[in-house]
Amino acid sequence: MKSQKQRMLQGELYMANDPDLKQDFARCRQLMRQFNQSSEIDLEDRTRILKELFGKTGEYLYVEPNLKCDYGSNISVGNYFYANFDCIMLDVCPITIGDEVMFGPRVSIFTASHPLDADVRISGLEFGKPVVIGDKVWIGGGAIINPGVTIGDNCVIGSGAVVTKDIPENTIAAGNPCRVIRPITSEDKAYWEKERQLYQDSL
Repeated sequence: MKSQKQRMLQGELYMANDPDLKQDFARCRQLMRQFNQSSEIDLEDRTRILKELFGKTGEYLYVEPNLKCDYGSNISVGNYFYANFDCIMLDVCPITIGDEVMFGPRVSIFTASHPLDADVRISGLEFGKPVVIGDKVWIGGGAIINPGVTIGDNCVIGSGAVVTKDIPENTIAAGNPCRVIRPITSEDKAYWEKERQLYQDSL
């Protein structure tokens, strides 16, 4: 027989008031409190707490307080992950984030969901769907990533977007519901390479 935690992580109906899950939940709350109350001048301590909180991290990461998550241990972030203020990641199912990903302020990732039928919903049964974010993705401030979504490599997600479906790699997407606006092209790359060169030449 599967445990409630196994059911949760596999996207099946489960009961969140399970004693083992409550223990994991409490551990997360303690580490979140330590992180959110940590000193801005003690970056080593902040990084240590994040590496203890998250299930897996790259060597380098930076998150601005406040950070909120359900368990933390179901979050995996790649190298050079950055999240601005007030990030929320509800990780009842795995949240997998690639390398060199940037979050604007108040980005929210939700894997948690509830049954549509009211009687089943109020019984306490819940479920979730995993979220995957590829490498070198930039998610604008206030964006919401819903359960089950995959965002491909190199995407830009506009501020305030509500992402309900998968977003293909190398695209710009925005809106509510979020939709692909256009691909990121070689012309975009050439423009920004030129801008970077102008910046470097000005130093």
